[in-house]
Amino acid sequence: MDISQYLEIFIDESNEHLQNLNTQILNLESDPENMDTINEIFRAAHSLKGMAGTMGYKRMQTLTHDMENVFSEVRNGNIKVNPNMVDILFQCLDALDEYVNNVKESADEGTNENEPLIRQLNAVLNGTGKAKESAPAETKEKPAETGNGRKWLEIQLDSAQQHVCRAAKEQGKNVYGLTVTVQESCILKAARAFLVFKAVEELGEIIVSNPSAQDVEDEKFDLDFSLIVVSDGDLESLKTVAANVSEIAEVVGEPISLEDMGTKDKYEEESAEPESQSQAPAETVEQTVSQSADAAPAADADAAGKPAAATKAGDKKQAPGKPVVNRTVRVDIEKLDVLMNLVSELIIAKNSLVSVSNQVQGQNQGVNEQIEYLENVTTNLHESVMKVRMVPIESVVSKFPRMIRDLSKKLDKKMELYMTGEETELDRTVVDEIGDPLMHLLRNSADHGLESAELRAQRGKPAVGSIFLDAYQDGNNVVIEVRDDGNGIDVERVKAKALEREAITPEQAANMSDKEVIDLLFLPSFSTAKKVTDVSGRGVGLDVVKSKIEALSGEVEVKSKLGEGSTWTIRLPLTLAIIQALMVVVGGEKYAISLGTIQTIEDIDPEEIRLVQNKEVIHLRGTVIPLIRLSQLLDVESTKSPEEHLMVVIVKKGDKLAGLVIDDMIGQQEIVIKSLGKYIKQCKFISGATILGDGEVALILDANALI
Repeated sequence: MDISQYLEIFIDESNEHLQNLNTQILNLESDPENMDTINEIFRAAHSLKGMAGTMGYKRMQTLTHDMENVFSEVRNGNIKVNPNMVDILFQCLDALDEYVNNVKESADEGTNENEPLIRQLNAVLNGTGKAKESAPAETKEKPAETGNGRKWLEIQLDSAQQHVCRAAKEQGKNVYGLTVTVQESCILKAARAFLVFKAVEELGEIIVSNPSAQDVEDEKFDLDFSLIVVSDGDLESLKTVAANVSEIAEVVGEPISLEDMGTKDKYEEESAEPESQSQAPAETVEQTVSQSADAAPAADADAAGKPAAATKAGDKKQAPGKPVVNRTVRVDIEKLDVLMNLVSELIIAKNSLVSVSNQVQGQNQGVNEQIEYLENVTTNLHESVMKVRMVPIESVVSKFPRMIRDLSKKLDKKMELYMTGEETELDRTVVDEIGDPLMHLLRNSADHGLESAELRAQRGKPAVGSIFLDAYQDGNNVVIEVRDDGNGIDVERVKAKALEREAITPEQAANMSDKEVIDLLFLPSFSTAKKVTDVSGRGVGLDVVKSKIEALSGEVEVKSKLGEGSTWTIRLPLTLAIIQALMVVVGGEKYAISLGTIQTIEDIDPEEIRLVQNKEVIHLRGTVIPLIRLSQLLDVESTKSPEEHLMVVIVKKGDKLAGLVIDDMIGQQEIVIKSLGKYIKQCKFISGATILGDGEVALILDANALI
């Protein structure tokens, strides 16, 4: 059975279970007596073990099995949760994460047995004074060789099966009967049966099973099933490989003769071929892997009734009134990218149609109505595709509390992470890339932002340092802030380090503002750390942070006050593909400005312009706003005379405002952002280009980079 086709499902669901375990064990550390948390941990570990076993990853299964034993003893009240146990469990999660990463890269779990971790888990178990099984492979079989255990005798062989058995005997092979019993607490019986079938087939050929292969696959059996097996090997080997499967309580077997077996009349023979019967249970792996997460919560209800059978898609119709278990579908992000590209092309075609219709004199009213309808459809289609691509940033930030806990122990500092806005949604491609920059900033806050306990006491601060991670939507942008109540950035120290590295001259240092000095931290390999550590250094990795954020059309800025703390603000666009824009004209050339950044459009008399520090500003409704003449910035000649009134587009970034002086305004339009690649790399205020309805190319101005 080739199970490689289920790797993606296994990797995705394993990551979900590992993240759930990380979160729940953190909760358990703060509230050791919470039985809901303990039960959730047990179910997640149980599901993860079953998935690993189904896929044949024995090392991962063994480690998870031992973890499950510990959780089981905690749930039964035999073991109390303590900090040492939590540390061991987190190390186990790291080891499991390593296994999953290996599977992701090579489809193999690797060769690390993690024996030290297994010994530590067994040491925790031995503290209860009870003997525990240390791995699935050590499951002991019970001495029940007689009576009801010999259920293979109930199997009736048809003529074809009898012929196969006789031919095997004539060739010197052995024919065995096996009855396998699973544990009463087993949740995924079909999965365990599949593993037994798979293990037995490595040593021989399964002639027939009771119940039938289809019934085993659909979990239509109580706690046992029987097999007739033809094998060159001995009976003990067959019993051992079957008993080694997790959650198998008992394996009974003996050599058989055809005289002992019942037979079927030829008119009662089943139509299925023996080989197809022996192979069918393998098909249950798809349902087992994809439904293990959903099936796990049935553990508590297992005593009351059997778990729902995993039905093969297309084989049976859903029973009337049966509730829908799952209404979500996993979709490869590349398929969504293709869909987004098609929507982009549709919008370009729509813009072309609108442009052509505007040029036609006396166009038909019906044509205009249909064009308006097409615009509505394309806009709704774009919004729907974007919603499909949007995912909460919770998938990224949920791993940070565990990281801060580990840093607290490693740095010997008391600290707490407070997060808000985890439900804020971003494009999937952005979420995938934002994790590393956020991790850099949090590690910097923990290592160099927060002071030592002694210094915090001297400054009258709480002993426990606070780190804040806040996410919220601001117009067409998502803002993520990382704050701390630590020392803040020592501007003079940064300046001295820059002079030492000759990054700036003494003359520059004398005239630099605090913001310009802090921006030096984003230079490659710039650090003020006196000692290099494996955690962070203020400045180490910040060049990577800035480059990654800018690659996502975002920006990062810093505000800091010495002795009080720092705030790192990341601003990202909600969408990277299609935006609503204001089309403007500067020097006879067309440009686009994102509508999300525009506040108002003003008509300004040239006499209202004032100079502040040799820079043009206007005073508008109590606010002083700097002016940016786009014609000078873009090096084109303005088509308006100096005496004419200025058309000024007021744009906003955070709490900052600026006025962009344009020559003319065309109007609002939905545009598709096309990347310029490496063609215009140095021009930070140009974020891309778009194709207009008449085929002309217009550059897109990034107002955030201009302010």
